[in-house]
Parts: sequence; structure tokens; C-alpha cells
Amino acid sequence: MNERRFSIPELVLFGATRVALGMGIGFLVSRAMNNDERKAAGIALTVVGGATTIPLVIGMVRRMKGSEPKMMPSAAA
Repeated sequence: MNERRFSIPELVLFGATRVALGMGIGFLVSRAMNNDERKAAGIALTVVGGATTIPLVIGMVRRMKGSEPKMMPSAAA
């Protein structure tokens, strides 16, 4: 089994993006609000959740493979 280490902020951020994506999809399929409100909220949350999840996953995969770009040393140091 592979061991993966992520910081608490990374896990919280990843979880929050998944919640936004799930809520957006939930709004799109629900009937609780009128159609215009439901569609606007659902599309907005789905787009935000999807758009923020993709870069996080890419960063996590790069980090797991060890190919995350190195920070350049500061000129002031």
C-alpha cells in the first residue's frame, strides 16, 4: 500500500471544493427553488467546485510523483 502525506489545509481545501461541486450538482437536480435560482446556483457552484478541484488534483499528483516545481531561492536571502 502506498503512503501519501497531505497537510491539513490541503485536505480541507480539497474537501471544500468537493462540497461545492456536490452542492452545485444537487441544486441542478433539485426542485426546491424556482428554475432560474436553482440553475444559477447550481451552475455557479458546479463551475467553482470543478475549476478549483482540477488544479488541486494536479498539484497533489505532481507532489506524489516528486515532480513538483522547486521554489527558486530568494534574492534577498
